[in-house]
Amino acid sequence: MTSARSALLLSGSIGLGHDVASRACADVLRQHGWSTETLDAMRMLGRGSGAAGETVFRTMLAAPGLFDAVHFGALRTGNRLALATSSLARRRLAPPLRDHLERHPVQLLISAFATGAAAASAVAAEHPAMVHVVLCTDATPHRIWVQPNVDMYLVTSEVAELAVLRFQPDALVRVVPQPVRSAFYQPRSQAQARSRFDIPVGDRCVLLMSGGWGLGPVAAAAEALAAAGLHVLAVAGRNERLAQKLLALAAVQPRVRAFGFTDQVPDLMAAADLVITPAGAATCAEARVVGRTLLLLDVVQGHGRDNLQHELELGDAMVTSSAAADVARCAVAALDRSKPAQPGPASSPLAWAAALTTAVTSIGL
Repeated sequence: MTSARSALLLSGSIGLGHDVASRACADVLRQHGWSTETLDAMRMLGRGSGAAGETVFRTMLAAPGLFDAVHFGALRTGNRLALATSSLARRRLAPPLRDHLERHPVQLLISAFATGAAAASAVAAEHPAMVHVVLCTDATPHRIWVQPNVDMYLVTSEVAELAVLRFQPDALVRVVPQPVRSAFYQPRSQAQARSRFDIPVGDRCVLLMSGGWGLGPVAAAAEALAAAGLHVLAVAGRNERLAQKLLALAAVQPRVRAFGFTDQVPDLMAAADLVITPAGAATCAEARVVGRTLLLLDVVQGHGRDNLQHELELGDAMVTSSAAADVARCAVAALDRSKPAQPGPASSPLAWAAALTTAVTSIGL
């Protein structure tokens, strides 16, 4: 990659995985002299529309089976509903993206959010010197990820590559390692991390987190885990109601440490023996880099079920139902099977950095 170049990354504030992927890209690009900027596609919709879109998504997740039906029946198959959703995203997001690119032209645009990819495809042809790359970390990209005017797709498994080729057989697709932020490749030792949170070195400790939205019965699970004799580092994300419940629990249960939205996740993972989380690609990859076994919460419908199956296939992972008693029972079993904490990262950042660098270089940048 050459210096003095600029890149725009399109993320989306539904969950944290899209932001994590964007930041991992930005880390590598900046190391090679690129300037980077990240836009949130949900915020580009405007305050009212963005909030409405998030509400619709939350409502679908809350209704048993509803998002499964939409994901597997429409988005995965690419039916009329999926195409209509894609068209709506282009109409709503393309104008603000077009305005931004006219004011701030870039050589590279990376879409790490499905509706961002739809919007970028609508304006990419107007910028022939700009390369458009789509980065999808889901185990099976759905129809909205696959758009015209995409120079390259970056996916993290061969199954994901075939999902892209289903809709665009002549697409250029590269399989790359799961992107992980640089901080997770430099974890503290478990003893050092535990000293920060007052966790005894010889005791069993779990990190319990459920994405930015704090999905599922996290507070009840934290209580059950503590009752089973485990120290619990419980993270609420941006869920303020959950944060208050966890703080109240921590006030009466000394084995629970409560956190809201925090940048201490690398240290929290290093302190834990086991990471309990939904099968979000970003968090699971981070835990694997730190070298921690996963217990996966089956709480996210649709693409969450695809991702869960993929994470189980990768190994060093178990799955549990979301009932508090099930979480506690499976956590104890997972701890009995887990490997001792490693003294350093389980993998190197060089693989992801090299893959992104090679991919961008191969398309002329």
